[in-house]
Amino acid sequence: MESTPATATLLISCADQSGLVAAVSGFISDSKGNIVDLEQHVDSSEKAFFMRVEWQLDGFHIARNQIATALEPLLTRFDMQWSLHFSDIRSQVALLVTRDSHCLYDLLSRHQSGDLQMDIPVIISNRTDLEPVAQQFGIPFHHIPITADTKAAQEEKQIALLREHKIDTIVLARYMQILSADFVDHFPNQIINIHHSFLPAFPGARPYHSAHKRGVKIIGATSHYVTSDLDEGPIITQDVIRVSHRETVSDFIRKGKDLEKIVLSRAVWRHLQHRILVYKNRSVVFA
Repeated sequence: MESTPATATLLISCADQSGLVAAVSGFISDSKGNIVDLEQHVDSSEKAFFMRVEWQLDGFHIARNQIATALEPLLTRFDMQWSLHFSDIRSQVALLVTRDSHCLYDLLSRHQSGDLQMDIPVIISNRTDLEPVAQQFGIPFHHIPITADTKAAQEEKQIALLREHKIDTIVLARYMQILSADFVDHFPNQIINIHHSFLPAFPGARPYHSAHKRGVKIIGATSHYVTSDLDEGPIITQDVIRVSHRETVSDFIRKGKDLEKIVLSRAVWRHLQHRILVYKNRSVVFA
């Protein structure tokens, strides 16, 4: 199978001003880069500019380890916040789970089929229920139980394990523990969560039962980056499906699980493709 040519992706944000697109595309063109994707967005209320540009490295006149240095004058001129990524460097992803298996199976299947280009060096759980799933896919499983008394020490173990494996992305695949602010601060905009979209109307452990009693007509799921404010991080993607009075609580739960899998995989894919910029607890998600 013919391999896809390696590309570089530049994400930038700055104050909106004239000449931004021309300056960035000109930098790439002047170095004989072939742009394969370019998207930009202006938030007029914030007077902020966002851009994602991807170009082929084959034929590009600047060595990849020199691109950041070569960009410095341009970045300084426009006072840009930026990040640079290469398509042939795979993200190192850790999956955190508890008991529910639907999101875990979905992510592992998509990874195994090549739909999600990432490495999964480790699965971490506060329970042992899903260890057989990790064994089935040949991924090391680490059981790190957490109680109120041991939370700080156990999170330190988790962080050390994540650092050991050079993890750059953490996916909470129905991990039913609230991460401390200290844990989250170690991985800004690197932790992706999934949950139903009933909050704040139907909180607690049985949201689908509460929603069924109220006769809701749609079920939703939300995937977002984790911040120290519970379930209030920048939203990556959401979706809904319709339900009716004919359906039982079990139907609600089944449909909700299906939606959670789809929404989470979409969020992970966009993150791996470097299609997300975070600005003031909001996200700009390029198609």
